[in-house]
Amino acid sequence: MALGFRGDVADFYHRYRRGYPPESFDVVAEVFGLTPDDVAVDLGCGTGQVTVPLAGRVRAVVGVDPEPDMLARGRRAAADRGVANVSWVVGTDADVPALRAALGDGSVGVVTIAQALHWMRHDELFHALRPLVRPGGGVAVLTNGRPLWSQDNDWSRALRACLERWLGTPARNACGTDEESQSRYRESLGAAGFDVDVRAIDYTDTLDVESVVGGVLSALPVDRLPSPAERPAFAERVRQALEPHAPFTEHVRVTVLTGRR
Repeated sequence: MALGFRGDVADFYHRYRRGYPPESFDVVAEVFGLTPDDVAVDLGCGTGQVTVPLAGRVRAVVGVDPEPDMLARGRRAAADRGVANVSWVVGTDADVPALRAALGDGSVGVVTIAQALHWMRHDELFHALRPLVRPGGGVAVLTNGRPLWSQDNDWSRALRACLERWLGTPARNACGTDEESQSRYRESLGAAGFDVDVRAIDYTDTLDVESVVGGVLSALPVDRLPSPAERPAFAERVRQALEPHAPFTEHVRVTVLTGRR
């Protein structure tokens, strides 16, 4: 099922969602012994933040996402970088049986899921993925820090309060980055027969107000997105909320949770 991340949201997602550091892909390649003969699948690929750089490590990548607009933006991003070994497919985690029929069991080196697993039925998914991956291959679940509104610092708390006033609802979704969710994912991978490991990569980033506003807009489905006419007022509210707490330093922990077959 499409999740409403289309139209302007896809453009915000491409522009403001940060990419993953190269060390993330080093970990994935090392754990699964990826070679230029391997095929990878990036499930819930969005606009290609993992799909496109992963393509340089393998023979081909299949990017799968329920939103055609996200895939179209990813396709343009790949073309802009001269990456030609990616196929873009409309689909969800429920379409894994069709992927297995198309690619063949034991044909995939790694299935990556980058901060999208909270939209999926992970228990069923991990069991369905195990036959798809080759021996020594597996599943990599990546996160790239906590959502901008759920961090433990003053500017994030101010942003959260601002969002809750604007939307009229609590802003508590950690998008699967919280320890409770990560623990469930680890247990689920193990129960599906994978050997589980976790690696962490830490870095620090400093954001400006535009990046914070764009990051928030990239996370809102179309039906909650401020209209074009409302966006200047929304950006101004965020600026006023954040300004007393500058600079907007973010300590980011990338986690690479792997399940090896």
